[in-house]
Amino acid sequence: MIPRRKFRLKLRSRTLILGPRTLIMGVLNVTPDSFSDGGNFFSQEKAVHHALQMERDGADLIDIGAESTRPGSLGINAEEEWSRLVPVLAALRTRLKIPISIDTRKSEIAAKAIESGAEIINDVSGLKHDPRVAEISARARVPLVLMHMRGGPQTMQQKPFARDALKDVSQGLRASLSIARKAGVANSQIILDPGIGFGKSYAQNYELLAELPQLAKLGFPLLVGTSRKGFISKTLAQDEKLAPSPQPAGIAAEKKIWGTAATVTASILQGAHIVRVHDVAEMVSVVRIADCILNPTLAPKN
Repeated sequence: MIPRRKFRLKLRSRTLILGPRTLIMGVLNVTPDSFSDGGNFFSQEKAVHHALQMERDGADLIDIGAESTRPGSLGINAEEEWSRLVPVLAALRTRLKIPISIDTRKSEIAAKAIESGAEIINDVSGLKHDPRVAEISARARVPLVLMHMRGGPQTMQQKPFARDALKDVSQGLRASLSIARKAGVANSQIILDPGIGFGKSYAQNYELLAELPQLAKLGFPLLVGTSRKGFISKTLAQDEKLAPSPQPAGIAAEKKIWGTAATVTASILQGAHIVRVHDVAEMVSVVRIADCILNPTLAPKN
């Protein structure tokens, strides 16, 4: 367990203070094929309702994505991605009181989303797909999340995994940082994400959570997204096989939430500043307790 460094992240509408407490980023996938909730919020009405509900539940940020990057996904063109995003962004721009992050690998989408009210760019490719995303961030002066992905969505779970996951992630993030800095993105506007589940073995995901303090040494705030990831389901499925009584096929959503809660807690105690989750209402309680463990001064007074 390590104390978190404090950072100031300048958005167009406000300044976010990272460190005193963990911020919760709620996931909104307006896709038909995302790994966990694909199709659930594909319609504008459902997407808007869910975003507003996550805000009521306690989310500090909403991360909206319209292109699935699950293992094996083929991707879509910018025109299709924007057609999914624009009605949702338009509807939320005046109704949502918390900042919107845009989950995209394309500079064209990033630019349009910022014009439509988004205040953070979240690039899961770490600028490998389209380095011009960094130029958009620099020009608009909006924060940029750089995530590590080994390979691409089509190949990331098929390629040989790195022998040393921490070294691979550190080197990959440094390469992304170099691109961002050359484009003019200020250090104070960069957030790093180790990319849990993106081109890592199940064991390596746990290893990276344990080694987050090493990534914190890079000197940037950390965002961690473990919510409903495959390594959690696989671990719980293994436990079910060992159970003495027959179990239903698949892993119940409730069990995934418990598994996610454990990884969210670990992430916070190891230095994460932001956690990206699907189940905001449940994770608000988890984050509250984890923050008090990390910093007992946040606990209620007797």
